[in-house]
Amino acid sequence: MESFLKGVMEGRGDKESKRYFVRFGKGKYARRFLLKLDKGKRIKIKTSFEMANDLVKFANELKSLKFSGKILTKEKIPGLEGRKKAGVFVYEIAEAGIGEFGNAYYYLLDINDSEVVLKIKKSLPKPGKDEEKIDENFCALEMDLKFWPQAKETFFWDLPADCKKALIEHELLIDSIEFPKEEKDPVKIRELAIRKGKITRKINCDGKEIKREFELAV
Repeated sequence: MESFLKGVMEGRGDKESKRYFVRFGKGKYARRFLLKLDKGKRIKIKTSFEMANDLVKFANELKSLKFSGKILTKEKIPGLEGRKKAGVFVYEIAEAGIGEFGNAYYYLLDINDSEVVLKIKKSLPKPGKDEEKIDENFCALEMDLKFWPQAKETFFWDLPADCKKALIEHELLIDSIEFPKEEKDPVKIRELAIRKGKITRKINCDGKEIKREFELAV
């Protein structure tokens, strides 16, 4: 699979990736979309909350796994029991698959498998601009080393092959927002608006700094 970040940075942002940027207005935002890598006898990945869905989808493609926790959706899923809270529907599962939740807003799920262990916190953080309060341990994925090729392709595609420890963070500079002219609904205007500027990917790989800048239009 491809991380939504890679798609955005390479100009392939879609509706799914766009929603991660809806919360941002014009301005500069540091330390976003955080990823930490520790590769030894096992692969350990820690991330901020934005990566939760990618981690769950990634793990689900590795092998047949059972998930437990909460799934948040924007729309009610017919035939399933959930509760509505703060504008989303909350579904709780235990040791189950996620096939019925293909269009989830957020997967806040855990996995406890001999080869793959995933832990994700169960409450999304409140929106805010203070980068120092961003939780870089919101998600924690640990897995066998044999899954490294897939992990590198999805999350660490631009890291040197021999990288053992890495910290990746992204800085957003949004200098303009194009709003849809015909739309009247304020919520839809915000969702459909195109945010333009720069996204800078900052990598620290085994103490070596790497920086890449991309055009942002999403």
